[in-house]
Amino acid sequence: QVQLVESGGGLVQAGGSLRLSCAYSGRTFNSDYMGWFRQGPGKQREFVAALSGGYLYYATSVKDRFTISRDNAKSTLYLQMNSLKPEDTAVYYCAAEARGSYYAVADEYTSWGQGTRVTVSS
Repeated sequence: QVQLVESGGGLVQAGGSLRLSCAYSGRTFNSDYMGWFRQGPGKQREFVAALSGGYLYYATSVKDRFTISRDNAKSTLYLQMNSLKPEDTAVYYCAAEARGSYYAVADEYTSWGQGTRVTVSS
């Protein structure tokens, strides 16, 4: 099983930026889906972004503001978040080992990190 540890969350003003990191260990392949999800206060966990090989996928709400990337040499998955909004406030989770290709479905993933909190003030 893949182990995941997120970092990089914090408090930022609206319009600011943060970069989340997810250090992973275990057997992974470049073609495997890895992704980011988030869970805001009183909300269900929702898809943010995912990648597989050279393909990138984004939720409509974050497209053109967030960028997902992966550094295999450092075994780290990143989420660069720009132009942050108060509605981006959530705990962000890194996910890996998707069972299939439904990359936007949380239940597809079998490995999860502990989460890192992002708070965007207005």
